[in-house]
Amino acid sequence: MAGLVVAMDGPSGSGKSSASRGVAKALGLRYLDTGAMYRAMTWWVLEQGVDPADTDAVAARAVEPEIVSGTDPDAPSIHVDGVDVAGPIRGARVTGAVSQVAAVPEVRARLVALQRQIIGDGGIVVEGRDIGTVVAPDATLKIYLTASAEARAQRRHAELAGGGAEATTVEAQQAELARRDKIDSTRKTDPLSLADGAIELDTTALDLEQVIAEVLRLVEERGGSAARSGPAGHHYERA
Repeated sequence: MAGLVVAMDGPSGSGKSSASRGVAKALGLRYLDTGAMYRAMTWWVLEQGVDPADTDAVAARAVEPEIVSGTDPDAPSIHVDGVDVAGPIRGARVTGAVSQVAAVPEVRARLVALQRQIIGDGGIVVEGRDIGTVVAPDATLKIYLTASAEARAQRRHAELAGGGAEATTVEAQQAELARRDKIDSTRKTDPLSLADGAIELDTTALDLEQVIAEVLRLVEERGGSAARSGPAGHHYERA
């Protein structure tokens, strides 16, 4: 499966991260969380004292930070200028600003280029919001995960509580997810959308093991021959 590229898109709270890591581990593939890269850029912008709402200022400095993403599904990592930011990027400060920073075209261009370098010749599960539409449109298998607003809010609330984050209500999480959905789906550059040829998978009534099992079934059903020959029509240069 060296040439396999599985693109996993969907809104926040749909289960992309856990499912993508589980699939990567099951198949012995690398894993890339592109959302962490946007969070890392946002963390750096905030640390530099740049207003995330100042599009011109963010765009002008988007080329500066060195962002390095690890691809081990058992221990994914993210560093900015040599600093481990895996913890700080999940805090409320970054979460509240990441959609603004991620909407800046210069930020997206910089990070998409990095993501394509990491994808290389394949052998990877990549998750985000524009993987099947922009980053890897010729991916072997494109999946769009979705879930009800209530289920997504419950999952995000449980995730934050389990990670020791500051307490918040399910209702507050649902409002925050709706805010981010609106920004992500209406931005001018690379909006969140269902990619051509993508399989939509509603995870509302599924637990994590069931989601992983369904994706593995789809890989076997639709990705077997392509995995042996690699993504059709496109080559990504691995860094």
